[in-house]
Parts: sequence; structure tokens; C-alpha cells
Amino acid sequence: MEHVQELIETLKQQGIRDERVLKAMQNVPREIFLPENLKSHAYENRALPIDCDQTISQPYIVALMTQALQLQSIDRVLEIGTGSGYQTAILSQLCKTVYTVERWEELGQIAQERFRQLELNNIETVFGDGTLGWPEHAPYDAIIVTAATPSIPSAYFEQLTPGKRLVIPVGGSEAQELILAIRDETGWECSTLCGCRFVKLIGEQGWKAD
Repeated sequence: MEHVQELIETLKQQGIRDERVLKAMQNVPREIFLPENLKSHAYENRALPIDCDQTISQPYIVALMTQALQLQSIDRVLEIGTGSGYQTAILSQLCKTVYTVERWEELGQIAQERFRQLELNNIETVFGDGTLGWPEHAPYDAIIVTAATPSIPSAYFEQLTPGKRLVIPVGGSEAQELILAIRDETGWECSTLCGCRFVKLIGEQGWKAD
């Protein structure tokens, strides 16, 4: 518990002010989302490797992205890139439903088991091309993308309610900018939250598979 509190204090010092986000970060046990050999590093403020050459994001980045969405308890959120499921679990504390899309079925199945373990019953998971979103449940009140794209896929514009928020890493394969994009009737109003480095978002409207 001491390590958790130290992390929360660090996040506050880094500019995370949303009390609901901080409470979610405090309540969701990050160690559950890590491989056995990395559990002792759960409350270090850094990204860590998981299966399929993917990563679990740095807690600060998770908190920053979540805070930027300004979620309400009635919101329906689309997450692209389930990964370990940690970001998904944080979102689930703050909104009505999380719809999460994962390319790697192996990762998604492990994440689903973690959701069951934590009794998180407001998460829907599908396996497929995250660059295409999840049209079946659109429109969404927020979209969060946990892998990097060269540009914002058009599918996200089509599936986000006007006036609502998208957070996405955009840039090259080695470094990106974390973008907050607010949708209006004709396009995006974008601002940069920080520099970042995410794995590639592979798919029809993202990076091509190597």
C-alpha cells in the first residue's frame, strides 16, 4: 500500500489533478496486469514489457490520457489496444461501459481473465483491426488509443460523438506526440499533451504489419 501511495503522490506532482482518476489508479492493482517476474515493479512509474512484444504503459501516461478524456459516469468509451488490460480497468472505474479492441487474441484473453478476477463487468472485448474502431457500438463519448499511428484514422471521426474527445499517439515509429483531439462537425481541434513512445498500431488505417 505504501508503494501505491508513493505513486499517487508522484502523479500529483506530475500534474494529475482529477481526483476520480487518482482514486482509480489507487484502487486498480497494477501487479495483476504484469507477468510474474515483473510484479515487484508494479508501482514504479515506468512502462514494462508484456507478452507479444507489447508494453503496459507508464502509470503517468495512463493517468494523463484518462484525465484528458474528462469522463463522466454515463459515458461509453472505445479503447483501441487492450494490451494487459490495465488501462481498460482504469477506464472501467470512470464510465458506464468500455468497448475495447485488441489485435492479439492471446493478450485479449489474458486481459479478459483479469477482468473476471477483479469482477469488472462493464467491459466488452473484441479481437480485430483496431484502426477500424468498433462500428457496432458507435457513437462513443470518448476514444482512447494505446498504440501509435502515423495519422488519425478516419474511422475514429465517424465513430465519435461531435464535441467529444479522442486521445491518441501520433507520429513516427520511434517517437510520437500524445494528441488530444476534440471532434467538431467537420474535423479535429488538436492539441499536444506531451511527447511519448508507443508501439505501432497495426491495421488498415495504421501501420502495415512487418
